Amino acid sequence: MAEKIRVVVVGGGAAGYFAAITCAEKLGAAGSVTLYEATAHPLAKVRVSGGGRCNVTHACFEPRELVKRYPRGGRELMGAFHRWQPRDTIEWFAARGVETKTEADGRMFPVTDDSATIADCLTRAAESAGVTVITSIGVRKVERLHQQGAAPDFWLTLTDASTVRCDRLLLATGGNKSSAGLTIASALGHAIETPVPSLFTFHIDDARLIGLSGVSLEHVITSVSGTKLKESGPLLITHWGLSGPAVLKLSAWGARELAACNYEFKLGVNFAPEHNRDALLRVFAATRGGHAKKQMANWNPLGLPQRFWERMLTTAGIAPGTQWAGVSATALGVLATLLTAAEFTVVGKSMNKEEFVTCGGVRLSEVEFKTMQSKLCPGLYFAGEVLDIDGVTGGFNFQSAWTTGWLAGQAMGETA
Repeated sequence: MAEKIRVVVVGGGAAGYFAAITCAEKLGAAGSVTLYEATAHPLAKVRVSGGGRCNVTHACFEPRELVKRYPRGGRELMGAFHRWQPRDTIEWFAARGVETKTEADGRMFPVTDDSATIADCLTRAAESAGVTVITSIGVRKVERLHQQGAAPDFWLTLTDASTVRCDRLLLATGGNKSSAGLTIASALGHAIETPVPSLFTFHIDDARLIGLSGVSLEHVITSVSGTKLKESGPLLITHWGLSGPAVLKLSAWGARELAACNYEFKLGVNFAPEHNRDALLRVFAATRGGHAKKQMANWNPLGLPQRFWERMLTTAGIAPGTQWAGVSATALGVLATLLTAAEFTVVGKSMNKEEFVTCGGVRLSEVEFKTMQSKLCPGLYFAGEVLDIDGVTGGFNFQSAWTTGWLAGQAMGETA
């Protein structure tokens, strides 16, 4: 009788669970799957993501378009997304009783708007598949053993000092600097791209923003002075500066450049992205001609939030009660510059409250993306953010976790 295949998954996040479930369902009675989570709270990131709603994936079903949302890993994910993409993720959850919905911006959530729906589904699926989940115990050290006449296996030392052996090992511990997975991967010969934060908000101390916390603008263009970095999308003014997709996407694409300058740089913002300064001056001239008696605070030709519009007027030296007919050309010029070519000094960053994403991890050239197996250490697999893969905000990081987890689980579940 053939000996059972022993699989260990290190990390109880989205990728780890998905890989463990996939592997256990494929192995059946031919093997065992054990998942170790170092904390007492598996799937913690799933539970807090999307403001507690869990942005499961994104309604982008064409791999060539999908990979454009990954600052790092897009090229490697192209083939992977042809094997498992958002449509497959949606169908997987639907088959287990979880229906999803698509919002106007393409983000997809469970119809319950409750991340517990996703976490509970994964927990039930793992239990049903026979995955043994062990919490509050992590993996401290891994040695690869070579016994004569036998396939190599792994000897794991756990954080409680006990030891475990396995035939196949998956690292799915996330990609931050303290990740045990990166330490283990390095000890087994893998190069690690230095982790730095991605998807973060900008600290800005500027009088133009004081008192405007909570104001959001539907569409702006952001850029980093002295670089080619430029993004567009909604913007949110916060107590500490600026956030929202226009900032988060910029932080993702510029993760390494912004880390290199210690998060101190000049941020450009066009609050009226349909216009440049000259075009906006023409809009103002037409407004002054057609609505001369209107007070400027009450007649906003751009549809900007009222509090924000009034702040821009006062910053330009225009009293809110000024009539359009009475404003000087000089003041309108200042206002047009403030709205189309604003510059802010960024003095630091904060992680976005819903995101814990890093740029960096196991070097992708050392991983076979058909199976997620190490090219350097047979029997070792990777999934999720332990790899040097990260996406922009909108469900893309979860999708790469589902995809790489599924591929790894399929490969580890092979019995032939």
